[in-house]
Amino acid sequence: MEFKTLSVEYAEISLITVNRPQSLNALNRLVLEELSHALHEVRRSPQVRALIVTGAGDRAFVAGADIKAMSEMSTVEGLEFCQLGYRVMRTVEELPVPVVAAVNGFALGGGLELAMSCDLIVASEQARFGQPEINLGMIPGFGGTQRLPHRIGRTRAAELILSGELIDAHKALEWGLVNRVCPPGDLMRTARALAEQLLSKPPVAVRQAKAALRAAATMNQDAGTRFEQEAAGVAFSTADRVEGTKAFLEKRKPQWQGR
Repeated sequence: MEFKTLSVEYAEISLITVNRPQSLNALNRLVLEELSHALHEVRRSPQVRALIVTGAGDRAFVAGADIKAMSEMSTVEGLEFCQLGYRVMRTVEELPVPVVAAVNGFALGGGLELAMSCDLIVASEQARFGQPEINLGMIPGFGGTQRLPHRIGRTRAAELILSGELIDAHKALEWGLVNRVCPPGDLMRTARALAEQLLSKPPVAVRQAKAALRAAATMNQDAGTRFEQEAAGVAFSTADRVEGTKAFLEKRKPQWQGR
C-alpha cells in the first residue's frame, strides 16, 4: 500500500514515521486509518521483531490530533474520531513485538497517547510532553486518562490532564514517563540500539512478558497473576527456555531459536 501520511519501512526492526511535518505530524482521520493498516502489516509479518514509531522533522513526534479537522466535527463525528484513535492506540499496545517510540519534539494530546501505547519511550532533550486538551474545552480521547496514571501515577497524571501544562524530557524521565533521554542527533541511534537489545532476547519470552505487562494494566491483581502464571508456563515450554538455562549453567551465550 502507498501511504500519503506515513513513511513505513518493514524489516526485522521496522520503522513507522508519521510524515506530516508541515502540520507537526498532527493526527487526522487519514493518518489514523493509515496507521491502522501499517500496524496490521507489522503484526502479520513474521520478519518483524521490533518496531520504532517516530515523527518526521525535528519539531514534533506528533503534536496532537488535527485541531482544524476537529473544529469542523459534529458531536457524533467527534465520538467516532475518538473511537478510531483509541482502536489504533490499542493496536499498537497489542502488537506481539516490542514497540519503541522515538520522540523528537512535541508529543502532545494524541501524540502523547501514541507514545504511551508503545512499550518504551526514548526522548530527545528537546522533546515536550503534555495532554493540553483541557485548554480546548476537551479531554484526552484516545486513552490518555487511562494510560497516563499507569505510567506516572494518578497524582501527576491529574496535574498534567487538568492543568494542560507541558513537561520537558528530563522531567518526563524523572516522572517515569520515558525510559531514556538523549541529544537530538542521537535519538534514532538510541532508539535502534534499544530495539536491537530487545532483539537479543528470546522472542517467545518477550511476547509473553509484553502480554503479562499489559495484563497488569488492564486486569485486577488476582486475574493478572493468573495470566502471568499461564504466560510463564508458555515460556517454560519453549526450546529457548531449555537453551537459556543450559547456556547459563555452561557459562556461554545462548543461541535462541524463537520457539
